[in-house]
Amino acid sequence: MWDLLLRGGRVIDPASGLDGPADVAVRGGRVAEVRPRPPGGGAPDPAQPPQAAEVVDLHGALVTPGLVDLHTHVWHGATYWGIDPDPVAWRTGVTTWVDAGSAGAYGLAGLRRFAAEPARVRVLALINVSGLGLVAETGEHHDLANLDVDTAAAVAARHGGFVRGVKARIDSRTVGRHGLEPLLRAAALARRLERPLMVHVGYGPPDIADIVPHLAPGDIITHCASGCPADLVSGGRLTDATRRALDLGVVFDLGHGSGALAFDVLEAELAAGVRPVASTDLHARSVHGPAFDLPTVLAKLTAAGVDLAEAVAAATVRPARALGLDPGIGTLAPGAPADIAVFDLAEGRFPVLDVHGGVRHAPVRLTNTATYVAGRLLPPCAAEPPAPWIPLSAAQRAAEAERRERTRAAVRHLTRPEDFEEPFPRSPARP
Repeated sequence: MWDLLLRGGRVIDPASGLDGPADVAVRGGRVAEVRPRPPGGGAPDPAQPPQAAEVVDLHGALVTPGLVDLHTHVWHGATYWGIDPDPVAWRTGVTTWVDAGSAGAYGLAGLRRFAAEPARVRVLALINVSGLGLVAETGEHHDLANLDVDTAAAVAARHGGFVRGVKARIDSRTVGRHGLEPLLRAAALARRLERPLMVHVGYGPPDIADIVPHLAPGDIITHCASGCPADLVSGGRLTDATRRALDLGVVFDLGHGSGALAFDVLEAELAAGVRPVASTDLHARSVHGPAFDLPTVLAKLTAAGVDLAEAVAAATVRPARALGLDPGIGTLAPGAPADIAVFDLAEGRFPVLDVHGGVRHAPVRLTNTATYVAGRLLPPCAAEPPAPWIPLSAAQRAAEAERRERTRAAVRHLTRPEDFEEPFPRSPARP
């Protein structure tokens, strides 16, 4: 007998090429079987005995592998940007979180011990080339003494597969007077670790044309659809530098965040053949919008013309492959960890925003209804209030206050005697 049977949902598992009604069976925390159903097969026969200890009817729902967010910041309580992943994970379907450079050599052990290991979800890391990591809003590259490649390599080696790559923020505010030197050191670290380099791009200099010559196939440009770099897209077309990156085999990552998604840039990239990985750059600001969460980012991809199956691939198998994760992550193939996301899938025209106030209409809206990690349903978990240094608009603060009140009001006190009737007769021996 299986432990869990998710029956009759529309299963989209791009890694397996599956998109259609299917049953997903779980045993021992892993996917035991995925059995496609004939289209229009209808509800199961209620007289048929259950094949699992728990059977969940998901007819009309969307079932995907647990989502993989390639770019997040979860070193909460120790950095400017960090959030606790658990209060977001249970309601969004994200079961693998990659922390993108919150910790460098000096803080990596703390990130692992105090944030990653206690989390209910899988947390992996990109080590920041700066030993300081993201303890402050910016400026981690201002003192090159903190960008010690030997030290970072030694620390990363101690943590083995927990470290999946290297991160460097390369924009004018962060590099200061040092120009390309932080990038050169980050690239050297990535080559030594034989892991990809994720480069944050923003307002230059350095510009895209300066950065691309130092990238290798499999490296990652994050914030790839941002309106900030002047030479990502020009005149509605890829610039020569961006085209070189694409031809080289660089991975383009959305990294939505608080300021890095412009629909016009994204649409120009899609028209030119860019297939971006979907990620949130979820942190203490962007979790309040306009990114909010990974299902919201996926809806924005569909608003730009990406079909739903491709959007799911951009948040499952493709980020997992980009970082060389365990082949079972980002798929529902038999034997894979039973990390599963279930969504209510609404179709229509749903307005979505980019970071500049641009509006598009998504053909779908994804509302997570269940998130399983190793076959176990994640329980609800409330988020802490934002830190005092996080700037929020009046509307964002009002929404946060409303969230707290709704959480408080969710506790119900039953007052009728019949509310406490037991489902089975009381045993005489029971007090």
